[in-house]
Amino acid sequence: MIELSSIARGYKVVDAAIKQSPIKVVEANRVEPGKYLFLFGGGVAEVEEAFVVAMDVAGAKVIDKMLLPMVHEAILPAFTSRKGLDGADTIGVVESASISSGLVTIDRCLKDSDVELSGLRVTPGLGGKLLYVVHGAQHDVEVAMELARTMLGGALVDAECIANPHEEFVDIVLRPTPFSVQEGV
Repeated sequence: MIELSSIARGYKVVDAAIKQSPIKVVEANRVEPGKYLFLFGGGVAEVEEAFVVAMDVAGAKVIDKMLLPMVHEAILPAFTSRKGLDGADTIGVVESASISSGLVTIDRCLKDSDVELSGLRVTPGLGGKLLYVVHGAQHDVEVAMELARTMLGGALVDAECIANPHEEFVDIVLRPTPFSVQEGV
């Protein structure tokens, strides 16, 4: 992933990367406030090759970046879906000011603690932030929240544990943003 301060440069970076290597573009879009986000995946060698070219083209417009080989298998599906939270013992919610750092943190939390990823959001309505939700036993969620606090440091907006969530509250977590256009509606 590469976050850029220039939308125009972002377009140029995406074009250069996909010309360089056969990668899968997961997302390439504007993100508030005035940033451009380019998230891509594929084989390790192909992604590394595209990343080098993309970083070269991006130059000084890079705000943040990450290269995450062997990413946890729950992360990519979480961009577009929400895992059921019914009966969750505890929910952990993390809000990161950095999308790249947030994704690295999610990967580590999933690999180093016994929690499941419920979903994540990167939307214009979040001002360029990343929000993710995990669930599991209370002590496991607390471990994941502490890990997030440590890893994110200054990029952490907040990390909260919600024990024994009410069933009506569970329906609210990770619902679509207000007034967003939904497929098939």
